[in-house]
Amino acid sequence: MKDLKARGLLDDTLVIWGGEFGRTPMGENRESTGRNHHIECATAWLAGGGTRPGTIVGQTDELGFSAVEDPVHVHDLHATILHLLGLEHTKLTFKFQGRDFRLTDVKGNVVRKILA
Repeated sequence: MKDLKARGLLDDTLVIWGGEFGRTPMGENRESTGRNHHIECATAWLAGGGTRPGTIVGQTDELGFSAVEDPVHVHDLHATILHLLGLEHTKLTFKFQGRDFRLTDVKGNVVRKILA
């Protein structure tokens, strides 16, 4: 990040980091009990490429299990990334077997709060 910023490349480079939010402290009753994944929440981090620095969108409950404020669906994240790359996600629609398809699954809204 520092290198991109120092060279002036962060303005034109979109950096995306994402991962699993974590594991729950409890297990699900099934054949092999183990800790569950957080299936409703995850963390994504974007920098440069037209994003607003220092902006945080969304908040989870104290366990990181459910979104409690400004949830961003994965389709919204994908629409936003495509927008930052200069693509209009709604124009990437194609028909297949009578149904509309696109990368954002005919859903998704650009998260304008993070745009510079």
